[in-house]
Amino acid sequence: MTAQEFQQIAHTLPHQPGIYKYYSADNQLLYVGKAKELRKRIGSYFSKTFTTYKTHELVQRIHRIEFTIVDSEQDAFLLENSLIKEYQPRYNINLKDDKSYPYIVIKKEPFPRIFLTRKKLNDGSEYLGPFTSAGKVRELIDFIRQYIPLRNCKFNLTEQNIRKGKFKVCLEYHLGNCKGPCEGLQTPEDYNEDLQQVRNMLKGNLNQVIQHLKSDMTSLATDLSFEKADAIRKKIEHLESYRSRSVVVSSHLSNIDVFSILKDENRAYVNYLMVQNGTIVQTHTVPLETKLEETEAEVLGFAIASLRTSFNSLASEVIVPFPVDYPDPAVLFSVPRGGDKKKLLDLSIKNVSYFKEELNKKKILHLEGKTDKEKKKVLYELQEYLQLPAPPLHIECFDNSNFQGSYPVSAMVCFKDGLPSKNDYRHFNVKTVEGINDFATMKEVVYRRYKRQLSEEQPLPQLIIIDGGKGQLSAAMESITELGLVGRVTVVGLAKNEEELFFPGDTESIKLPWNSDSLKLVRRIRDEVHRFGISFHRNKRSKGTFTNELETIPGIGQQTVQQLLQEFRSVKKIKEKTEEELAVLIGKAKARLVREYFSGGGKK
Repeated sequence: MTAQEFQQIAHTLPHQPGIYKYYSADNQLLYVGKAKELRKRIGSYFSKTFTTYKTHELVQRIHRIEFTIVDSEQDAFLLENSLIKEYQPRYNINLKDDKSYPYIVIKKEPFPRIFLTRKKLNDGSEYLGPFTSAGKVRELIDFIRQYIPLRNCKFNLTEQNIRKGKFKVCLEYHLGNCKGPCEGLQTPEDYNEDLQQVRNMLKGNLNQVIQHLKSDMTSLATDLSFEKADAIRKKIEHLESYRSRSVVVSSHLSNIDVFSILKDENRAYVNYLMVQNGTIVQTHTVPLETKLEETEAEVLGFAIASLRTSFNSLASEVIVPFPVDYPDPAVLFSVPRGGDKKKLLDLSIKNVSYFKEELNKKKILHLEGKTDKEKKKVLYELQEYLQLPAPPLHIECFDNSNFQGSYPVSAMVCFKDGLPSKNDYRHFNVKTVEGINDFATMKEVVYRRYKRQLSEEQPLPQLIIIDGGKGQLSAAMESITELGLVGRVTVVGLAKNEEELFFPGDTESIKLPWNSDSLKLVRRIRDEVHRFGISFHRNKRSKGTFTNELETIPGIGQQTVQQLLQEFRSVKKIKEKTEEELAVLIGKAKARLVREYFSGGGKK
């Protein structure tokens, strides 16, 4: 859309707050924006010279403009944020944070259990979080259970079932980790009081938890239960020690959010600290991809809205490094110059700086953006460790994959100059091997790969990595020998778990230095061939293109095949089972059909 074309429709745009949407000629949503005054804001795109090519390109692609009038700038801000999340337009800021965050759920049931979940259901249960790390959530649950005795069994503890005596206390009760609600030894009221202490711990409010435990300790001592009282005393001491070591900023601060940002040309990084009761209970850093000429304040405002929504923050104060236009009068924004709030902001800046540095290190590790000399330094290092005749500028790696002992496939990835050459990746459907035989499969795919390379006069790799044990390496070398490639290529095996390389016939493996770039490159190649093979395998299964020997047996359907594979894991093990063993799972009639087939009566 040109400036002249825009002038023809400018008078139709209102002088009111709202959001606007730009569409391309093929009706694709290009961009969503907010405005205090729609006509003025949209008109600015067609009345000034932009310094970036992307903005110029956006304006050239605009074919149609839509807008929505709202009551206030705050409403425009919220609507813009939700539309960007839903449609992710090409030219909007992209929050590169698509994780499924874990929650701690307090299940809606008698004597509610607490556990980790990634699915937030509308089932009446209470969901606490989200949290940024599943591992940290598990640690947190374990930490809570050290101090708050809650059940972790799955019994249906209805009042009727407890009254009938259907359950007996388990070892957890005798260890003091549960108060025995299953036998009616704990009332629902007492259990719910303990749950409230869980909520306090998750909010960083250890004072109330400690006071609750002290009350229990006093009651037990009054009843002369000195051993139990002493056990609670130790818990209180541990909690007080933990509180003194935890990141407590100030007892005067309540619930606040802290944000900081680092921005370069096309990317930004935003750190978020959630502070509750003076304690940092969440910390999270996200990268954002900027598309146009967004300022730091615009990017930070977008990230604040997204992260506060994702983490269900209700904090009424937000600490930022500079003023941010955030049209919500219920939230106070402050730019601290000193004191505890400034310390928090400095801590957030330290976190976002570290995050950016780590990403840069990973980028260097992956070799993107490095000079040719820097890229080849890693390859010369690998050449030296493996005593190769030349630097491995061309590396190929093979891996086999199967599902529950069936459906074998193989994958090969190719790295050139230390970087993935995805056009050269190859998948292999196994053709000549019956059943699961990793050695024969590896021999087949290596032979097929390099037979074709030779016939098409394509270049051979300097280094071939076989992901597997010595058996797979020996099988691959049989094909290399048959093709006359011994001495023309170097083939090594990569131990599945040890991350050690070994040459054919060698008894001793080669261990690359644990912190070397060459080992990191080998790991990356291994991870890439795993990813590529698994994605191919998953895609084949989802399309139903796999068949196996069981599916060819007359009278045996897909459901029965799945039952057999889930129970016995492979066709080979199914062949070894007696008719009686099979009948327990699939019935006598079907068991007879399977046994007759594998005994020769049904095979052709």
